[in-house]
Amino acid sequence: MPTDPSSVAVVIPTYNERENLSSIVNSVTRFGYRVLVVDDNSPDGTGDLADGLAHESELVRVLHRTSKQGLGPAYADGFRQAIGAGAEILCEMDADFSHDPATLPRLVAAVERGADLAIGSRYVEGGGVPDWPFHRRMLSKGGNTYAKLMLQLPVNDATGGFRAFRKEALTRLHPETCLASGYAFQVEMTWRAVREGMRIEEVPITFRDRTAGKSKMGLPIVLEAMWLVTKWGVTRRDRR
Repeated sequence: MPTDPSSVAVVIPTYNERENLSSIVNSVTRFGYRVLVVDDNSPDGTGDLADGLAHESELVRVLHRTSKQGLGPAYADGFRQAIGAGAEILCEMDADFSHDPATLPRLVAAVERGADLAIGSRYVEGGGVPDWPFHRRMLSKGGNTYAKLMLQLPVNDATGGFRAFRKEALTRLHPETCLASGYAFQVEMTWRAVREGMRIEEVPITFRDRTAGKSKMGLPIVLEAMWLVTKWGVTRRDRR
């Protein structure tokens, strides 16, 4: 049975995303989905703009955090609030249109078909990263291959951040206890889902580079991911 659109919550973490926020929120709410903006006290006024959008639409809510605390904790806080507000399917997506909002119904449909976790995948047939230069594509695919081998993950895009979770599955994964704060959070949640024996479906997506605002990706985030995946992989093998 199709899910009531209003029971789908799309959690969007923001930090200095004023240029993108109105458009991304409107692109999501047109499906009838709820949006929870999790803003980390953006100095550019993103949080104030989000409050204005929430005042205009009952589908929009805002969670203000006092400082920039990382992607993983932002999602964990957002999931907790959205579940408390009655969400049955919870989605993750970036605010910068690198994730196409038009793909959201396909992720939701995968969960409706029985998936516990639906991952928007760049690295399955039909997916892609057409804007990326060769070196960036190899870095991303290399990171995914490394995580796949170290953690024995049966997915092709463990680092992808465009996702949908069934509420019951998400509560079993305890995102608030994740160690990762950057995009390694996505790997950690995937690994937990695999260990729990959850059904995971990869939905092909086309990932586009942002056209407004600045990327939050940096060397510390990459190093955190490499360190944690290595640590988890070594620990997993030691426990055999």
